[in-house]
Amino acid sequence: MGLSVQSVGMKLNNPVNLKLLHRDGFVVALAGNPNVGKSTVFNGLTGLKQHTGNWPGKTVTNAMGKTVFQDNTFTLVDIPGTYSILSNSVEEQVARNYICFGHSDVTIVVTDATCLERNLNLVMQIMEITGFVVVCVNLMDEAKKKKIRVDVKALEQRLGVPVVGTSARSNQGLDLLMDKVWKVASGQIKTNPAAVSYPKGIEQAVESLDVIVQKALGKGLQSRWVCLKLLEGDDSIIQDICEHTGVNLVHNDELMPVLERAKRELKLQGIDSETFRDLIVSSIMKKAEEMAHTCVLYENRNYNIIDRKVDKIVTSRIYGIPIMLALLGFIFWLTVTGANYPSELLASGFAWLEDKLSNLFIILNAPLWLHDMLIFGMYRTLAWVVSVMLPPMAIFFPLFTLLEDLGYLPRIAFNLDNFFQKACAHGKQALTMCMGFGCNAAGVVGCRIIDSPRERLIAIITNNFVPCNGRFPTLIAIATIFFSFTGVKLIGTILPTVVITLFILFGIMMTLFVSKLLSKTILKGVPSSFTLELPPYRSPQLGKILVRSVMDRTLFVLGRAVSVAIPAGLIIWGMANIDIAGVSVLNHCAGFLDPFARLIGMDGFILMAFILGLPANEIVLPIILMCYTQQGHMMKYESLEQLAGLLTSNGWTVLTAICVMLFSLMHFPCGTTLWTIRKETLSTKWTIVSFLIPTIIGIVICFAVTTIARLLGWK
Repeated sequence: MGLSVQSVGMKLNNPVNLKLLHRDGFVVALAGNPNVGKSTVFNGLTGLKQHTGNWPGKTVTNAMGKTVFQDNTFTLVDIPGTYSILSNSVEEQVARNYICFGHSDVTIVVTDATCLERNLNLVMQIMEITGFVVVCVNLMDEAKKKKIRVDVKALEQRLGVPVVGTSARSNQGLDLLMDKVWKVASGQIKTNPAAVSYPKGIEQAVESLDVIVQKALGKGLQSRWVCLKLLEGDDSIIQDICEHTGVNLVHNDELMPVLERAKRELKLQGIDSETFRDLIVSSIMKKAEEMAHTCVLYENRNYNIIDRKVDKIVTSRIYGIPIMLALLGFIFWLTVTGANYPSELLASGFAWLEDKLSNLFIILNAPLWLHDMLIFGMYRTLAWVVSVMLPPMAIFFPLFTLLEDLGYLPRIAFNLDNFFQKACAHGKQALTMCMGFGCNAAGVVGCRIIDSPRERLIAIITNNFVPCNGRFPTLIAIATIFFSFTGVKLIGTILPTVVITLFILFGIMMTLFVSKLLSKTILKGVPSSFTLELPPYRSPQLGKILVRSVMDRTLFVLGRAVSVAIPAGLIIWGMANIDIAGVSVLNHCAGFLDPFARLIGMDGFILMAFILGLPANEIVLPIILMCYTQQGHMMKYESLEQLAGLLTSNGWTVLTAICVMLFSLMHFPCGTTLWTIRKETLSTKWTIVSFLIPTIIGIVICFAVTTIARLLGWK
């Protein structure tokens, strides 16, 4: 789906869908700032395992889940995490529109007990839209560790709505939270939300409009809030109000003269639209500050001094980048060294099962062609993808999730923000690039957190320059063979790790280069700014990290790869076994491509393997082996030494290895990623551009490297 108001959750505002939701019971919206544990609260209440990332802007779609309390069904809608609902970004617009027009029975606003003052800004904004609010003060356990005391009762009295303290990660307080939600939804608790006092001129203007607006809207939105939006003159908000309420306020003959007169009076007082907005924001902030000062006690004013000391090191100009590179190299080293043995065990297990399946075909007296097609075509492709892809993912994803849970990934974005700004790209692209290391399709979806359409497109097009998990096995295998087994006297996997890290850095450099090139040519524009919050460092929950990385990422990505690799294996087997004039279709195609492939440091079989590997990058290497052995089916190798012998006997050199790694780093995205790009952009043109740009750049770079190497006499 494309990134638009409609594509990120606004379908829930459809009257038919809303009736279906309310038919099942109560509907509860879940709002809050980023990094307050909103998704954790959602998971705790519904039992769903929605991914909980420790960075801002993670939730861009509306996730739904159900829970039963007091024999009533509650449908919870997790709307995007946002700092405000003043509609400066897609997240804010989606959150605001659902709160305004989603007709929720209750809105839970999740806040962080360790920084309540900042979170109360959003609470006050939401209470201006709806009075059916329950405030969840989450992370009470973190606040206790930092000696921060929140007087929940006092805050409840000041806000005029129920307030509940929770520690969602340990499920503390969630039952009481649902009890308050149920009582507000069923009318047992009558809320009386505290109003924000604005300057006298604004209050008079609101008063002059309130009766007319209330008469026009009936019992829909809070008329006071609508008056403020009319006076502010935000056309997008007014248009949404008119569209969703069915009331055309801008053509109301009674309202418009009064509105124009109120605006003139405000202008005479020196309050134009920009000043009006500033006064609204400052008044809300002042109210939040007053409440926080009376309800929050800091026994230790230096509660975050350790975080700040760590940040001075990990985000410094001197040490920030080296620390990031060291961590990246360490993760790759663990992935390289740890993946070999599990891969061999899985391969052996699949080989044993293959023998059993073959015996079953013999017993059933099945045709030979059926056996070869299913076993050598489909099954071997499946076996290869799982045995080669699963172990690196099972190591990489938990380590990546650990950094995320600790709160380090936003620091990476902070360190890289300056580079992306210089590349005329959005700083949040650093986050989507990190997602791409796991899966480029996931990275493309993650680009939704970038609200600028131009910068979002740049992030989508360039996401493929960082290798996904499907390309790591090929990079790891080739680096291990040609940079540790070919006379390079280094111990273990240190040099392959360094080589892979350098290739990753080159991919990041190409991301920055192409981002700037696009922003200066077909996607011209001025870079936008964004607020990046550095969340507190938190103790990782190792059990949840393991479950989340395996269930949400490893198995999801593996399932995607398997689903596209199995039919691909069938097609590849067919090409390898259907002959034309005594030569297989695969050999004909490889022979046709060979002259061009030689120019870029490869051969026709390698290039053909990349083309046939479009459904899944994981199957590129086994296709190469199949072509070299002329077996008509995918081959597995017993050891890296055996693979090294096969590759070198077919003319591979260090130059070939470098070109294959470069082209693996920079070529067309896999089929799933291209499909995701089409869904996100709703454009065939940008999907084709996303295909062509990395492919052309990969060809040019491989050609340049090959030409220079041959001129220097290095073959």
